[in-house]
Amino acid sequence: MMLFVTYAIVAGALVGLSRQLNGRLAMSTTPLVASFFNHIVGFLFLTLLGLVLGNLILPGAGDAPWWVYLGGPLGVVFVTAGSWLIPRIGAVNSALLVIGGQMVSGVLFDLVRGAPMTFWASALGVALILAGVALTQRSK
Repeated sequence: MMLFVTYAIVAGALVGLSRQLNGRLAMSTTPLVASFFNHIVGFLFLTLLGLVLGNLILPGAGDAPWWVYLGGPLGVVFVTAGSWLIPRIGAVNSALLVIGGQMVSGVLFDLVRGAPMTFWASALGVALILAGVALTQRSK
């Protein structure tokens, strides 16, 4: 379990670093251009990694329903929004609001699919994150 927790924390830190880098690039260009280069470089990296490791295209990928591929376009919206938000509202507010949105949608998705969870604990976590955002805004 600790391996998964560590992986999630490292992934979260990398998301924060990625948002900072894209936000800085957006200040020099535009959020759309920053998102474009983020995805082009990511595509090239994943293509190279897939070619080196093999199994770039798995059998059955064409049999998946069309809507499972919407993660790519949604990721573009996420990256572009982060590139636009960070220079305007700061890294902490951007991160807290994004995490708050992820928590709300995560709780809703778990409820819909019937995943085992403690609803009140999850709701409290979302409320604490949103309270953090409100407190950072209040101090200004």
